[in-house]
Amino acid sequence: MAQKIVSNRVKEYEGYLDYNYRPTKEDLVCEYFIQPAKGISLEGAAQRVASESSIGTWTDIDTLSQKMFNELSPKIFFVDKKRGVIRIAYSKELFEESNVSQILSSVAGNVFGMIDVDKIKLMDIDFPESFIKHYRGPYYGVEGVRKIMGVKHRPFVGTIVKPKIGLSESSHASVAYQAWVGGCDYVKDDENLTSMSFNNFYNRVNLTLKAMSKAEKETGEKKAYLPNVTAPFKEMKKRAEHVISQGGEFVMVDVLTLGWSAVQELRNMDLNVVYHGHRAMHAAFTRDPCHGISMLVVAKFCRLIGIDQLHIGGMVGKMYEGKEEVKSVGEAIEQKVVKQNLATHRLKEEWHDLKSMIAVCSGGLHPSKVAPIIHGMGRDVIIQAGGGIHGHPRGTIAGATAMRQAVDAEMQGYTAQEYAKTHSELKEALEKWDKPIANKKVNTKTRIIKRK
Repeated sequence: MAQKIVSNRVKEYEGYLDYNYRPTKEDLVCEYFIQPAKGISLEGAAQRVASESSIGTWTDIDTLSQKMFNELSPKIFFVDKKRGVIRIAYSKELFEESNVSQILSSVAGNVFGMIDVDKIKLMDIDFPESFIKHYRGPYYGVEGVRKIMGVKHRPFVGTIVKPKIGLSESSHASVAYQAWVGGCDYVKDDENLTSMSFNNFYNRVNLTLKAMSKAEKETGEKKAYLPNVTAPFKEMKKRAEHVISQGGEFVMVDVLTLGWSAVQELRNMDLNVVYHGHRAMHAAFTRDPCHGISMLVVAKFCRLIGIDQLHIGGMVGKMYEGKEEVKSVGEAIEQKVVKQNLATHRLKEEWHDLKSMIAVCSGGLHPSKVAPIIHGMGRDVIIQAGGGIHGHPRGTIAGATAMRQAVDAEMQGYTAQEYAKTHSELKEALEKWDKPIANKKVNTKTRIIKRK
């Protein structure tokens, strides 16, 4: 027999505004930017978002009682009409605490398709302690990775084998070896190199890890290879286990294309490896300043589910993010207690016992960009250059040496230009890439043609 529902109907899209409400430690708080559709106020659009992301729908219904509404309805407690920013506090009862997919399906789901908003962007989420305790976070974190690598203070230097796809297994291993002996700590696969007809994953891993061992013996330094294990889950697990069987301690996953639940499950298997997260596909929803999901939200979910190190932008490279945005994300994944930053739409956060992540800066980097990255991000960062190493006039070994020299210069208190006077590899790199362009006249049409 069907249960009878007693209801006093709640009017649709009303009752969610409560400026006197103060979020509790058990609330999940979201900050959104909203550009309402024509004819709808910011408060009206905010109430529609709060409703659609929780218990409401487009009309009043018998099945939503006033009692249920009082207990579960989210509270819009902050509205900034000038900036188009709102904040919503959600009861933890609206979520399955350990289920990233369900959480995002709520606060970052149907709201993006509503006709009541022209633009909407989820800028940040403040997770309550009751959520955080359900997640394992990074297995190693910053301190654990430094211990593995035997690098106590300086930033790490990394590279991506280039071309990112097209090399055979042996050629890939050879390029990796050159990067390591030149001074790189890390060598990684790129986002779209998995197991190809011309470059089998298992053969590549075997040969590259042998090259890594050789480089370690020759340099006396610990080195790391980050093979891309991204694949359907069963095969991904097999690939990760193969890396471990061959002595590897790091694996890379394409976090977003792989999927949150798959990454979370892989971390929960306790394979005792360092998880390096590539953010491929992120710009599909992070790039528009007014619509989508911010990189900050992506990075915080990665910390929750257990990524140890994550690409967050180049800071001064070829990627679109601004310096302050990258710095803000870096602080959010590294610090235990994160302060609110109104300028970058970052909410406060306390991570409790979850370990920190290492930020990876990459994308159009070369030696002259090392100093501003360290100044902005601090020492707990992986500075990763692809073309900025392999494009050196004397090749990969010299390119890796130049990047390492740029780091050494900063750590010793010299500018790259000063250090280059006695270090030829760095000198040649700066001569190729560190060229002032402020006073040059640029033909826009020519630039566009060249880009094509």
